Amino acid sequence: MANFIAVDLGATSGRVAVGSVTSEKIELEIAHRFSHEIVEDTDGSILWDWKLITSQVLIGIQKCLERGLPISLAIDSWAVDYGLLDSQNQLISRVHSYRDPRTFKAFEELLAELGKERIYQETGIQFLNFNTLYQLVAAKSDESYKAASKLLLIPDLLNAELTGVISTEVTNASTTQLLDVKTRKWDYPLIDLAGLRSEIFTELHEPGAEIGVIKGFGALDGIKVVATASHDTASAVAGIPFEDRDTEAYISSGTWSLVGIESDVPVTSHQALAANLTNELGAANTVRILKNVTGMWLLEECRRTWRSASEEWTIPQLVDEASRNLDFLSLIDPDDPRFRTPGEMPARIVTYCLEKGITPPRTKGEFTICILRSLAAAYKKTIAEIQTVTNKKITTIHILGGGSQVSLLNQLTADACGVRVKTGPVESTLFGNIAVQALSAGVVPSLQAARSLIAKSFISEEFMPS
Repeated sequence: MANFIAVDLGATSGRVAVGSVTSEKIELEIAHRFSHEIVEDTDGSILWDWKLITSQVLIGIQKCLERGLPISLAIDSWAVDYGLLDSQNQLISRVHSYRDPRTFKAFEELLAELGKERIYQETGIQFLNFNTLYQLVAAKSDESYKAASKLLLIPDLLNAELTGVISTEVTNASTTQLLDVKTRKWDYPLIDLAGLRSEIFTELHEPGAEIGVIKGFGALDGIKVVATASHDTASAVAGIPFEDRDTEAYISSGTWSLVGIESDVPVTSHQALAANLTNELGAANTVRILKNVTGMWLLEECRRTWRSASEEWTIPQLVDEASRNLDFLSLIDPDDPRFRTPGEMPARIVTYCLEKGITPPRTKGEFTICILRSLAAAYKKTIAEIQTVTNKKITTIHILGGGSQVSLLNQLTADACGVRVKTGPVESTLFGNIAVQALSAGVVPSLQAARSLIAKSFISEEFMPS
């Protein structure tokens, strides 16, 4: 049995787990879970509580050590956000959240200046106002940006704190819209055109690369840190037990819904640009052709608003209410920009409906079924776009992550898309994180071999279109 530690940081929670790889399967034991939320600074900036996140990760690693010494440790997280380091490798910037509205102006101005074609032809990345490219353009006047020696994305920012090693993993780097998706290198001509400081971008490494060992943390010292596919969606896709990649798609369902396929090559055609598809890098030299669709964020923000009014609703309770309101048919566009920032989500949904001449939801059940059915409709549209661009015929969709536990959404997705839906693994990101570490350590011979073990490690449900 070979043990590995996986740190998985999501946009609302984190967990640290031990993965035990045997010849039969991969067993996961989550040693530590924690919640975290974005916080608003005095100037209105929306930030991550970085001290809380790092302290909780250290607690989780310590708990994992109680299960025995691991072969290695690897970190994955959400994409696009970063920290800036000085010449002594000390963090000198606040860690902004991608939900900070500072990027909207920079986004519009840079697109007007450079044009979408120039940006897309090399990067192949979906245009989203919060991509790192626009965050950095928005930060040009910040003192921390002017003084910075290096930029690191979230997983490698934490790797640097643990090991002192400065380097950037390519799957997360590809989300920045600053990487050449064909060469898997920084797009320095684009960096220059955007007026950014090219010297802050670090050397790149691939999934499976050895980073270093933990130093300066007492009992944790000496643990080997390696790179997994450090974008959490890249790890999640590495954890999918595909049967036939050519006919299968996936939806990584959480705060965001990442809808896509795994490919050996990127697609940056005019059709792909028109569909606003993204080409993000994956483990084992793969490419994830996908689209970011707003996911359970909508319902979580509704819950947060209701909680502030002393109404506590769980997801199962809301889904139960939704199942009693199936005759409510109003749909919204989950990707309307008004839904991207936090706060008063129910009121925003009502305003959207009134503007569009749609019957607005009134009850908790109507809000929930409106959101779930709207997500399924967005999935259908995205799957159709991917099929058109790639000339593939999708017959199965794997739904991964926490959202895969919402059976009503799974059935609505099968009905909307007209194909079989298979669930799980719920912990696909942890499985994928461990799989890449096991491949790096020589415990498994290939990613496909690791996926075969994953297939034996969980129970999947199937939903057929009705």
